[in-house]
Amino acid sequence: MTIERNLRRTVLPNGLIVLTERMEHLRSVAMGVWIKSGSRGEAAETNGISHFVEHMVFKGTRSRSAQVIAREMDSIGGNLDAFTGKETICFNVKSLADHVPIAMDILSDLVLNPTFASNDIERERGVILEEIKIDEDNPDILVNELFTQNFWKDHPLGKPILGTTATVAKLDQTKLLEYHGGRFSGGNMVFSAAGNLDHERFVDAVAQKFSPVTAGEAMHELPAPKSSARIILRNKKALEQVQICLGVPAPPITDENRYVTLILNTVLGGGMSSRLFQTIREERGMAYSVFSDLSPYRDTGTLCIYAGTSAGKALETIDLIVAEFRNLKEVELGEEELTRAKDQLKGNILMGLESSNSRMANLARQEIYFGQFFTAEEIIARIDAVKAADVQAMAQRLFDSERIAVTLLGRLDGIKLNRARLVC
Repeated sequence: MTIERNLRRTVLPNGLIVLTERMEHLRSVAMGVWIKSGSRGEAAETNGISHFVEHMVFKGTRSRSAQVIAREMDSIGGNLDAFTGKETICFNVKSLADHVPIAMDILSDLVLNPTFASNDIERERGVILEEIKIDEDNPDILVNELFTQNFWKDHPLGKPILGTTATVAKLDQTKLLEYHGGRFSGGNMVFSAAGNLDHERFVDAVAQKFSPVTAGEAMHELPAPKSSARIILRNKKALEQVQICLGVPAPPITDENRYVTLILNTVLGGGMSSRLFQTIREERGMAYSVFSDLSPYRDTGTLCIYAGTSAGKALETIDLIVAEFRNLKEVELGEEELTRAKDQLKGNILMGLESSNSRMANLARQEIYFGQFFTAEEIIARIDAVKAADVQAMAQRLFDSERIAVTLLGRLDGIKLNRARLVC
């Protein structure tokens, strides 16, 4: 099965990379401006500034108020959004192909010309402080934050993307303008688009909007953090469940064995047929939600297992997770389970290519992390090439009891957990 993709790449004189994928059967275009650095590039005292800037660009530019931005987008039925990650910030818009000139004008205006007006900063600070409270009230998110902060202790990768109430309180207009001036440069940006477009015309339009941008260069973020295998027990009596997050260091995003790790994660807790779901939920009814998740970064990563259960069953749940680690290290996967995991992965990847938004993001991420483009066929061939012995070797490499970190959050009722329990 061949999936032809019509991909083009142009680098503007100021270093801005423009990527397009032509999808003639669509009536729309998804486009995104990507900043090649996110929250892990922040100093400790300005933690949360990337996310603050992401919010502030929507509050008004030199020629548009926040209300005008909203009205213009609604008048073309477009969708304007943004998100901040640990290693990227993305501002994106989707509109009908006919409305691309307006959509691009709005997108480029808010990315390049935000005013960061002082009264808007104060108002938005209140909004972000409420957003931080939402995360603190959500046990799934909170257990992940506690785990991450302790796993990458004292490194920007461990700090929350939103910042803390203390750091957000100190961010001001000067800091935001300085951050914007330093990060939003040609060498630190990628403009990607997918949909019904013509590459040459699109590049001309982007060049016109972005020609004032200085070249600058890609930000160099701090070296890889050292992980720390801490056991954190956080009592929160208001919760009915105990939230468990148990994780180990995992390979970075560009690792040669990344498809082996993806299959290992799929088998362990990547769906309803996964071992953890079947054992902990289906066979024993001990949790409603249980899954594993890979978070790969530029130079490191984590593989984490999440489960929510009652205090009385928390230790047994941990025992079952550790037993699964042991099993994956000691016994090679059977052919049927390996094939099922491969098919599940391939299905997820191919279905992900069905939306222009995900293709736009896929283009940008491959450029930022790999500096090259992999076709669906290449990826599928790499998945198919994974052998059961590779998965077992990866399990042996990752599941080392000395490197397992655990965070428990909830009404702990005197739960005690020590490293002897994590031996796998």
